[in-house]
Amino acid sequence: MLRRGISFVIVLVLAVALTACSSSKQTGGSGKTTIEFLHSSVEQERIAVLDKLIAKFEKENPNIKVKQVPIEEDKINTKIITLANSGKLPAVVEAGQDYAKVMDKDQLIDKGAVKKIIDEVGEKNYYEGALNLMRTENSKSFTGVPMSGWVQGIWYNKKMLASKGLEEPKNWDDVLSIAKAFTDKGNKKYGIALPTVEGNFSEQAFSQFALSNNANVLDNNGKLNINTPEMKEALSYYKELAQYTMPGSNDTTEVKDAFMNGTAPMAVYSTYILPSVVEEGDAKNIGFAIPTQKQKAVYASVSSLTVTSGLEDSQKDAAVKLVSFMSKPENMTKYVLMSPGGAQPVNKGVTENKEYQANEVVKAFGGLSNEIAASFDQTQIFGLVDGKNFLKMGDVTSSGAIAKMVNSVTVGGKKVDSEIENAKKGIEKVLKK
Repeated sequence: MLRRGISFVIVLVLAVALTACSSSKQTGGSGKTTIEFLHSSVEQERIAVLDKLIAKFEKENPNIKVKQVPIEEDKINTKIITLANSGKLPAVVEAGQDYAKVMDKDQLIDKGAVKKIIDEVGEKNYYEGALNLMRTENSKSFTGVPMSGWVQGIWYNKKMLASKGLEEPKNWDDVLSIAKAFTDKGNKKYGIALPTVEGNFSEQAFSQFALSNNANVLDNNGKLNINTPEMKEALSYYKELAQYTMPGSNDTTEVKDAFMNGTAPMAVYSTYILPSVVEEGDAKNIGFAIPTQKQKAVYASVSSLTVTSGLEDSQKDAAVKLVSFMSKPENMTKYVLMSPGGAQPVNKGVTENKEYQANEVVKAFGGLSNEIAASFDQTQIFGLVDGKNFLKMGDVTSSGAIAKMVNSVTVGGKKVDSEIENAKKGIEKVLKK
């Protein structure tokens, strides 16, 4: 099985290389090197932004032609597999942190080229937590160059908290106290809108509380480490907190709606709630808190640009130049502002950029905008331990074991100890494959 897998990768890389060479020859008449750029910005207004950026890049690099390959976000992973299998993988690919791990596992990323770009930009210019999400398993390189991202924490309604003489929640106890104070199930009022669905949203939300209590799924050797006192304490807390949320399996729609319509004064959600807050005209009334027990823990997701492996030298050089160009603060700012508020800067140069600061959505939140972006530095995710971003964590999440565990104790009323043990057994089966 192992030999077959290695043979497949070798054939795949060779196919990509041969295709790159072939593509390069096809442009020989014009003297230009053509590269493809696969991304998920399919909306016309976003494509218009990228059109301008690419036109600017091509003007600065007259010997390079960039062809866009826009793909719907929910289809991009399948498309990459299809293109890779046919030896037609584009030179530059937009990839989130999770799928970048899959590409890395299949040896589809030129990590040397990615590292070169990040060194050029300067690691110190990125928010450390955002950059860590793209680190490789050995922590020595990266799977992609961060472009934008979103963070998740506890959003709260300042006026509602003030109505009961309560202040911003600073730790687990504060969150629980606020949740208790506002819950009136008879009148369908709840203290916090909390994810409980058997899905990734619940795993992401629960991970913040677990990691804030020093509970991770893997240890620093990559071994399963889920059945610990710290994890039991975190899951017990999450179960208790769920008593003060809406009944049933709450997913993104239920959580967002409950917070926006005033059913709950707090919600665990990503920064993609911010555009809706601006539309309501109440941006100054929202606050952002980070789950904190033994430490702070922010869940975050990063979108990156990566250079694929097996490229002919001229295409590799062109791909590096394109990603380096996109990584300049003035260009990255335009990339982030394709979705203002939801997408957040991962580079401090964007946060300080005048165009970013002048954006109406960003301005609406005042100093909170910078606070939210800076929270990337408190980023922690399951499977990232001491700078090692273990590939196997992708298999753990895909198994659904953690999400099922959270749903079972919150919605199903199951016991914490038994559900952690069930999750442990489920994950062990997946990791043995």
